[in-house]
Amino acid sequence: MTQDELKKQVAKTAIQYVKGLPIIGVGTGSTVNFFIEMLADIKGDIEGAVSSSEATSERLKNIGIPVLELNSVGDIEVYVDGADEVDPRKKLVKGGGGALTREKIIAAASKKFVCIVDESKCVDVLGKFPLPVEVIPMARSYVARELVKLGGQPIWREDYYTDNGCEILDVHNMDIVNPMELERTINDITGVVTNGLFAHRDADIVLIGKGDTVDTVE
Repeated sequence: MTQDELKKQVAKTAIQYVKGLPIIGVGTGSTVNFFIEMLADIKGDIEGAVSSSEATSERLKNIGIPVLELNSVGDIEVYVDGADEVDPRKKLVKGGGGALTREKIIAAASKKFVCIVDESKCVDVLGKFPLPVEVIPMARSYVARELVKLGGQPIWREDYYTDNGCEILDVHNMDIVNPMELERTINDITGVVTNGLFAHRDADIVLIGKGDTVDTVE
């Protein structure tokens, strides 16, 4: 199967986790885009969705699903999102699409986080994919110097701004053997909004598109 076929397969499997739920959380990315397309078949049962990005909001509106503010709905039963990397303990690297802060907020506010990936995203140790760090623009250079001290090579995602009006440093060359500790350490750097490690609030369920099957890791 092609990578897109694997993404469609795992997106279809994720639909079962949101059936019968009036309000859901929806993430951002290529795999999630397939999931949104499939939500069109059950949109009559969905009162609204909390979205992690402007791009996702547009896709949801285009298929007729209202987009709700998190402040107006409280806790969310299920949040479905993808990842750039997943390790065997369900710790994640996210943020390749730049929506890491809103994704992290919705994940924290959700009772269940279902992560959907194809098998190419599975790694033994996180860090092969550059770790995104969202920063306040005036702090970018300072934060970059602090990230170098941690052993990373930060590269400015030039001419890119998040939906929050912030910038992103993509940190290369890190073997993330203790993701929970590193997530906390980077977030403690003044000027960092958040980083793309989802270790403290990791996935509850990971669905992995693999060949002709979808593996479920709980």
